[in-house]
Amino acid sequence: MSEYASLKLNVPEGVQVSLSGSSVTVIGPKGTLTRDFAHTRMNILLSGNEITISSPQKGRRLAALVGTVAAHIKNMFKGVTTGHTYHMKVAYAHFPITVKVAGKQVMIENFMGERSKRVANIVGNVKVIVQGDEITLEGIDKEALGQTAANIHFATHVKKMDPRVFQDGVYVSGRA
Repeated sequence: MSEYASLKLNVPEGVQVSLSGSSVTVIGPKGTLTRDFAHTRMNILLSGNEITISSPQKGRRLAALVGTVAAHIKNMFKGVTTGHTYHMKVAYAHFPITVKVAGKQVMIENFMGERSKRVANIVGNVKVIVQGDEITLEGIDKEALGQTAANIHFATHVKKMDPRVFQDGVYVSGRA
């Protein structure tokens, strides 16, 4: 059997962390993120400028879960300090695709020559910027950003056609 797993994270400069039970709140220059880790049953302790995550029992799965919780908290640190950015590319062969942002939705027009618009929902406080064939998604919550990118990608998912031939759509081209 493996040992009890534990990890220590140092809180970056300019970031405040508060712990309420198993809920972690991270406050930084870009905003505030809160996440509840109750479902993981990990022991999360805040002492000064250090967060300690430890497993309640021995085991490889729990050791892996300690690393997962630590990675989520690190993503929260990055989000409130520098933010997350996704870059997407609009690809088409014959019919030029038009992408517009309307409130909390992204409208994709003229996809494969269709008359109807395809709609993708924007999750959370994600900022969507459209410049020609480039779409930039910016935000502090990495999960909301990834879900918004997935919504835009799957709104242009081609069904019942050979994907090697019909490669039109909107694809993630980079992350920062």
